[in-house]
Amino acid sequence: MITRITGLLTRVLEEEVRLQAGAIEYQVLVPDFVRRALQGRIGHEVTLHTSHYVEGNQMAARLVPRLIGFLTEAEVEFFELFCTVDKVGAKKALKALVLPVHDIAGAIQRQDVKFLTTLPGVGASTAEQMVTTLKKKVANFTHPAAASAARPAAAHDGRVIEDAYAALLNLGHNPVEARSRLDAALADGHTYPTVEALLTAVYSKRGGAS
Repeated sequence: MITRITGLLTRVLEEEVRLQAGAIEYQVLVPDFVRRALQGRIGHEVTLHTSHYVEGNQMAARLVPRLIGFLTEAEVEFFELFCTVDKVGAKKALKALVLPVHDIAGAIQRQDVKFLTTLPGVGASTAEQMVTTLKKKVANFTHPAAASAARPAAAHDGRVIEDAYAALLNLGHNPVEARSRLDAALADGHTYPTVEALLTAVYSKRGGAS
């Protein structure tokens, strides 16, 4: 089983990235918080820690192995723990993880069901099940330093993108809209030295619409 992959980041797509390792290009599915961190790394070598799941219908003999990438081993561990919640499989977990691990772990630990229901695909009953199942298991993931231990050096604008995303959520945008606005601002490949500069670009691209 592949547990880590290093290669040249060639593409960042909507739900996946492509890594060129030698003569082989790998498709690696990533949650949105990892995708944002990698948006400024195209053309650079990156290392992703990986997990796997098999997608498809066994009865129809159509099973496809999928590789899922994260920036740290701690993020992989949290993802696999997250998937132990009843009715939360790998696909649902990937969709839900739009925020850094420590933010979601913190919400689970403080039993903040309302916060958890803001995650894509997570309703009230699922959020309550997350709290019941995981509240005693997430302490090691609640601090940013712990959750990002051994995180490889990232491009400066990766942190700017993450902070801008958080700012858009605080301004009242939902995760899908915040992501869409950031993608529009970053589509031309321009990098931004500060959160303020990126937010200015976000609103200029959308005409300042709320």
